[in-house]
Amino acid sequence: MKKKIFIIVFFIFGLSQKSFAYSSDPKQFIQEIVDEAKKILVDSNTKEFKTEKLSEIALKTVDIKGVAYYSLGNYRKTLNDEQMEEYLVLFEKYFLKSFTSRLTDYSDPKIEVLTAEILNSKYTIVKSLLLATDKKPEVKIEWRVYTKNPNKPLIRDLIIEGLSLARTQKEEFASVIETNNGDITKLFVTLKEFIAK
Repeated sequence: MKKKIFIIVFFIFGLSQKSFAYSSDPKQFIQEIVDEAKKILVDSNTKEFKTEKLSEIALKTVDIKGVAYYSLGNYRKTLNDEQMEEYLVLFEKYFLKSFTSRLTDYSDPKIEVLTAEILNSKYTIVKSLLLATDKKPEVKIEWRVYTKNPNKPLIRDLIIEGLSLARTQKEEFASVIETNNGDITKLFVTLKEFIAK
């Protein structure tokens, strides 16, 4: 249940991009994303429109390459340049399809951005709360914002009720590789099969 929630939240609130640059302040960056996402995820917009827009903005607001590297873990060192290039292409397609497919029926998200905690020069944690509804309880959400370039913050991870999206993805990829005797090409096959569905 938690995993499903943060998959939804990650893309509802993490993938919005205005025609102008977002604030370089991490807290304001997340607030602006939340506000813009509400305009995209309204009932009057079609599923195709939502998917297209979420895919476009994901490339601008989420550090997809960073997430891809982290998700591969130590297996990253076993890939040659050609394999790495193929992996990054596959991961991006997998990433976009995996998450946008879970968002197209979602609308009217209500979230409050609360506080920001600077961990170091590279990371800030922005805390927020997905408000409760008649059917769902409130959910605590922490955004891990990458600030190595202070003028262009990017989302690297979401932690939903203590569960890290990036860590979960890494564990899933490792499981696929390990159950195939360390053959990383089996992960490529798995990604291709998902993309082709």
